[in-house]
Amino acid sequence: METLEKIFAAKLLKVKAIKLQPTNPFTWASGWKSPIYCDNRKTLSYPEVRTYIRDQFVNLIKTKYPRVELIAGVATGAIAQGALVAQELELPFVYVRSAAKNHGLENLIEGEYKEGQKVVVVEDLISTGGSSLQAVEALRNAGCDVLGMVAIFTYGFQKAIDNFTNAHCVLDTLSDYNAMIDLAQKTGYVQESDVVKLKEWRLSPESYK
Repeated sequence: METLEKIFAAKLLKVKAIKLQPTNPFTWASGWKSPIYCDNRKTLSYPEVRTYIRDQFVNLIKTKYPRVELIAGVATGAIAQGALVAQELELPFVYVRSAAKNHGLENLIEGEYKEGQKVVVVEDLISTGGSSLQAVEALRNAGCDVLGMVAIFTYGFQKAIDNFTNAHCVLDTLSDYNAMIDLAQKTGYVQESDVVKLKEWRLSPESYK
């Protein structure tokens, strides 16, 4: 029986939200070479997939955070999915910018919230966790009680694990890099000879070539 992580990984591969190129790596904005490219915003174009993501998030939040009062999406990738989750849960929604606007009210958090509200943060992708945890910090600084974060996909970097631990923020994801690689190997999406390189990248992404 396939795990939820692998079932969802298959959906991401099918709609090409994730691409694997171990012999021709992508270059991230950070300069890192990467054999994987993840763009979860593509899932929004496929009703079945975006609804699946919404429902999995809703089930997870209802089970783990029954006292949640507010859903917060991390800009920009998780705004749409966060709003879908909030709509299904019949809860208020806000989103958190990467930086405050330089005009108007100069908001960092867009939408109505109250001090002390219990919040679950929705994110699309976790790499090192830096930008995601900036959103958590912004919400905490605004007086909100962040219960945890849910995300579509994580690369599973040790740096991200350490960052979330140090920030005292619980993270749950629908799928992850290891599940993706296992599925890609079983389905012939990548060659068995490429799997070693793919696994090495996750352990040391900054030195991958």
